[in-house]
Amino acid sequence: MTEPTEPDRNCNLCPRLHAFIASHRETHPDWHNAPVGTFYPKDGPGSVRFLIVGLAPGLRGANRTGRPFTGDFAGDLLYGTISRHGFSRGAFAARPDDGVQLIETAITNAVRCVPPENKPVGAEINTCRRFLSASIQAMPRLRAILTLGKIAHDSTVRTLGERVAAHPFSHGGRTFAGGFTVFSSYHCSRYNTNTGRLTEEMFANVFKDIAAFLK
Repeated sequence: MTEPTEPDRNCNLCPRLHAFIASHRETHPDWHNAPVGTFYPKDGPGSVRFLIVGLAPGLRGANRTGRPFTGDFAGDLLYGTISRHGFSRGAFAARPDDGVQLIETAITNAVRCVPPENKPVGAEINTCRRFLSASIQAMPRLRAILTLGKIAHDSTVRTLGERVAAHPFSHGGRTFAGGFTVFSSYHCSRYNTNTGRLTEEMFANVFKDIAAFLK
């Protein structure tokens, strides 16, 4: 039987995350409050050549809106950057009905449910890897993967059947793993940009490299 690419809306594979979402369904019934599925271009996974993998939905971002990296600062930086490098069209307005269309690009997370304090534990990362694996297998034209942050990077490397020690994380890094070219960047979180760990120029340069590779 083929593994599903996304968890069920009421997925309870990770009890801690399931309980966390349930509590927010009570306090914020108008929020998405469920696993956040992959954002695909209009032609679906079969058209994807470039996959962006984040860590997990943000509480007031994707967990609220239901679309990866939508509704918080990380999304503002990510969607602005992919637009400037030709990976999307349309004006990003931080809501899922803003009309943004991805171009041969998909955006997902290593962990599909929001974790408390934005910190999934190892068991949750391992459990959710089945969905990342199935998603990648559903993209026959995929050539490049960008991992945002070390946790997303390490989980992606393991998803591809490789050893993390052979493909260490580094900002601006590039490695070949499991048949794909894997690029890596610091996560585009407000914390990283506020502390200067990641600048907009540093982030843009990663996408510049990916665009050149895909050409």
